[in-house]
Amino acid sequence: MTRPGDVAGRDGAAPLPVAVLISGDGSNLQALIDAQQAGELPIDIRVVVSNRGDAFGLTRAERAGIQTRVLSHREFPTRSAYDAALALLLGGFEPGLVVLAGFMRILTPELVASFHGRMLNIHPSLLPRYPGLHTHQRALDAGDTEHGATVHFVTDELDGGPGLLQARVPVLPGDDAERLAARVLAQEHRIYPLAVHWFATGRLCLGADGQAMLDGAPLTAPVQIDAVAPTPADRAG
Repeated sequence: MTRPGDVAGRDGAAPLPVAVLISGDGSNLQALIDAQQAGELPIDIRVVVSNRGDAFGLTRAERAGIQTRVLSHREFPTRSAYDAALALLLGGFEPGLVVLAGFMRILTPELVASFHGRMLNIHPSLLPRYPGLHTHQRALDAGDTEHGATVHFVTDELDGGPGLLQARVPVLPGDDAERLAARVLAQEHRIYPLAVHWFATGRLCLGADGQAMLDGAPLTAPVQIDAVAPTPADRAG
């Protein structure tokens, strides 16, 4: 199904079918929806799936006319059982790409294998630094002068798949985790649609050897976006 504002995908083909997984607010989902509706992103978000029925991202999807599904992990006895049901649900929408946008679940190898090379995640740190949770506080505790976000392919290793794109932001005097998180999140909204665009237009793929490829060449390190200059609000503290 093509919506107004969709643009052509690979080699002029129909927009790439996408499924998005969320657990919460869904601001990165909103960035993708906005880019799709503006005609800047050649995708068709077919479904948004959440493991939480109260996730605000579901409301964002519904407002955009996108189908939603809730699959609660609490209704399954094991992680494997949940992921098997999730793979079946996603498969019914035939996504060419699965986008994790704040999906707070550790995925089983079986689920990752079901969408090998077709699953992206965004993580709020400059991987390989600070995989897992509480990344902003960890960066502050370490005295880092720079922080950021990374888009990567999903593999069996938690936050360990090949990095594709990074945005860097300064850590400012007086920062706390909340202020730093907001600065990073603004950059996530820039780089996630860009990485999805690369994939949807055929520029980006995961090679047979597990290495990311961009424009036919091995991507040996994530593409870097320079640190963003502090805004007046940042300086004001």
